Amino acid sequence: MTISTLSPPLTPAKELVQSLRTNGYVVVSAETVAEITKTSLSDLLALNVFWNDLPRDPYLKDGGRYRYRRHASYEIKGDALVAVPHRAHWQSVDYNALHGGIERWFEPMQAPLTSSPAWKSLLLGMAHVLSSLKPVNTWFVEAHEFRIDTTDGIGRPTPEGAHRDGHDFVAVFILDRVGIKGGETRVFEANGSAGLRFTLSQPWSLLLMNDERMIHESTPIQPVGAHGHRDTLVLTYRSNGFQDSPNGGQQ
Repeated sequence: MTISTLSPPLTPAKELVQSLRTNGYVVVSAETVAEITKTSLSDLLALNVFWNDLPRDPYLKDGGRYRYRRHASYEIKGDALVAVPHRAHWQSVDYNALHGGIERWFEPMQAPLTSSPAWKSLLLGMAHVLSSLKPVNTWFVEAHEFRIDTTDGIGRPTPEGAHRDGHDFVAVFILDRVGIKGGETRVFEANGSAGLRFTLSQPWSLLLMNDERMIHESTPIQPVGAHGHRDTLVLTYRSNGFQDSPNGGQQ
């Protein structure tokens, strides 16, 4: 079966910062991701295997079984990337009406993944791009491995609906689409009417957004055969500390 997708306009590396400043978002090819993070596309693709080892998300309030994930947090100062003690993922209900206001303790990301040179280059490379746009002393970074599958017949990448995440910037990488239809990305101005809808399909292509300006969502996925899934990596960059529960957020 042939699945039609909407191809987004792609921004080259030399125009990335200015386009992000002007439009509030950019869509970037996998080749450009490799260029701006100073790694090879083959090394990035080699990380995809870790998405086969994700535990089920136990916090879905819709009762679904379709989401699997892991989580890690970092601080970046210049060229220094430091993993912080494992902590809860927490969002205010202002940003996530469905799952906000609770500490969600996800399993940590796999050590062979987080110790790989490609992983470190990816996080630092994105930080350097964003620092060109917004110079900061420290980036507070959260990383999320996601797999959305069709166990329930339908999978919801964003069960909370169209939303902001409460960070300065959000990077959404598509890693794989297997046996699915749907999963269209929609991004539009928080305080305006301009927007774009498209389907990310190239492994390691990227939607990078100014989260203060843009709202985003992804439509549900359905299988085109017996089973399907969609793998993504989400990196969030925040300049004024992590979003933390009033109760703390560390074990």
